[in-house]
Amino acid sequence: MFLLLLVAAFAGLGAGVTSPELDKVKALTGGARQECELGRAAVERSDRLAHFEEGQRLAEQAVALEERYADAHFALFCNLGELVRLDGESLSSLAGYPRMMQELNRALELDPEHLDAMSAKGTFLVRLPALLGGDTEEGERLLRNVIQRDPQAVNARLSLAKSVSARGNHTEAMTLATDALTFAKSGNHPDFVPEAEAIIEAVRAKLAEQ
Repeated sequence: MFLLLLVAAFAGLGAGVTSPELDKVKALTGGARQECELGRAAVERSDRLAHFEEGQRLAEQAVALEERYADAHFALFCNLGELVRLDGESLSSLAGYPRMMQELNRALELDPEHLDAMSAKGTFLVRLPALLGGDTEEGERLLRNVIQRDPQAVNARLSLAKSVSARGNHTEAMTLATDALTFAKSGNHPDFVPEAEAIIEAVRAKLAEQ
């Protein structure tokens, strides 16, 4: 019985760590997530770079203190991902891709129900070509799952809007993008507003062609 309880305790550490330094880990993780959001909202490249590098530093500290804390791995993924695409997605940016995906996959391994990580994974699956591991059907399933569990999810809606529009379902894409824009504005996520507006314009043009 003791062994079973011990195994169960360790299995649950991914989603809810219990350690003497938990408060410090949470603070570092929260700071890393905030730096990622600030970097996304920043205009100047130097400011974006500074935020993402600081976010990476904080997240790495959190992971070092508690490797089994899923949120810390996701915070690290967030900042690494933004650093990868800081100057646009290109062949030179692919060097950071393996580690970025390693952190995302680790977050989901520790907490399969981590909605932010699930949304990010779904986004990658619908955007990547099959030769690079893309899977549109599975990606859309994950994104719809996120939206079902979090009715005001913004990023999942935007990623799903792009995917269904690419398959010709522009009506659903417009609904998804419009809702995402509303939630981005009301939920204090200004970093997603430009992307939502751009998707709406692109889908509106597609609808006009029909």
